Amino acid sequence: MELFDFVVQELRRREPQDARRIRRVRVALQNQRDDLLAFAGVLDARLAAIAQTHTVAEPLVRAALVLHRKPTTSPAYWQGRGRLCASLGSQFNAVSSAVAQVMEQTPRCSSLVENLNSRLRTYFTLRRHLGSPYLGLLQFFLNHRRYMRSRKSARTGRSPCELMTGQPHAHWLTLLGLGPLQPQRA
Repeated sequence: MELFDFVVQELRRREPQDARRIRRVRVALQNQRDDLLAFAGVLDARLAAIAQTHTVAEPLVRAALVLHRKPTTSPAYWQGRGRLCASLGSQFNAVSSAVAQVMEQTPRCSSLVENLNSRLRTYFTLRRHLGSPYLGLLQFFLNHRRYMRSRKSARTGRSPCELMTGQPHAHWLTLLGLGPLQPQRA
């Protein structure tokens, strides 16, 4: 939250340079702060529960979280592991495995954002200037286009809109009012 507030403050500081564009972004971030950082509250609660369950200080649990994010081949990992093991003693393995389990259950926001960016990048390279009509059409298309494949078989052949509502819908071109699709003639 401190980092988020720092970014908002920096945007506020730079707002006079281009008030029309920067203000819009700053206000949107400021108004959505709690929603955007909702995952952090869940993670904080889970780490506090681990600390309480194992009767260890919460900063040590957070240190275990930081340790799990480092590659095991780095010297920093092994140095941190040694310090943490000395601090936690016999609780090290239990706390470490509990933190690993929490990390597996918490969605990684950066991977979700990267997935979205990789999907959008191809559309953005086609046009240099994006206006609201284009973005609205792109949003509609992506929400109503059916997945051709997915790791989860329940998603294959269904669109994000169908998955969210649980209701089937017509083809996206039909939804735009372009009429029912006609089979191609040879």
